[in-house]
Amino acid sequence: MKKTTGTAAPRVLLAGFEPFENDPVNPAWEIARALDGWACEGAAVQAVQLPCVFGRAIDRLDEALAAGAPPVLVLCIGAAGGRTEISLERAALNVDDARIPDNAGYQPIDIPVVEGGPAAYFSTLPMKAMVRDMRAAGLPAAVSNSAGTFVCNHIFYALMHRIATQPALARTRGGFVHVPYLPEQAASKPGFASMALATQVEAFRVAIRTALTVRDDVRETGGRLH
Repeated sequence: MKKTTGTAAPRVLLAGFEPFENDPVNPAWEIARALDGWACEGAAVQAVQLPCVFGRAIDRLDEALAAGAPPVLVLCIGAAGGRTEISLERAALNVDDARIPDNAGYQPIDIPVVEGGPAAYFSTLPMKAMVRDMRAAGLPAAVSNSAGTFVCNHIFYALMHRIATQPALARTRGGFVHVPYLPEQAASKPGFASMALATQVEAFRVAIRTALTVRDDVRETGGRLH
């Protein structure tokens, strides 16, 4: 990623994971790269691919954050097989507890993402407004209260820790979004839901615009019974 200079537009960083668990494709990265260079509300999207590897994913995020002026918005994206909606994650937990090994064969169990860090961080996105606007556009979306304990939660926590502790990122808003499988993935996984890439890309266009224009989130229900 090239460093921005001069009067470059404010950055919106989309960080999507590479394929994992033997899948040939990851919708997270496909969405990010489809939107690379897209201009919205005076800002420009930059896509970065994250390795699905504990530790290395954070290193790659740090490189992207440092490659220019601090971004105004950072959305990290990961796939969640079985999800039926675009899921905006509310909270990141300070724990790595991997059900399966990552792409480097590492499987941490009950290890903090940041030693001595807070137990959790909340997203700083206007999540409910983003969900509202996606739904109004006919795009399935919801607030989710668990980002899991794999590399997705790992990068979500690392992002929010940096936003909370680095003065340069004081004005950066950030969070994590889980997305459904693509149809070509679901075709080999009977019973799993899917969503077309074009639909997911359009949902992110709506979500990014809302995140850039809404300062105070709407107050409406987004909770669940379980």
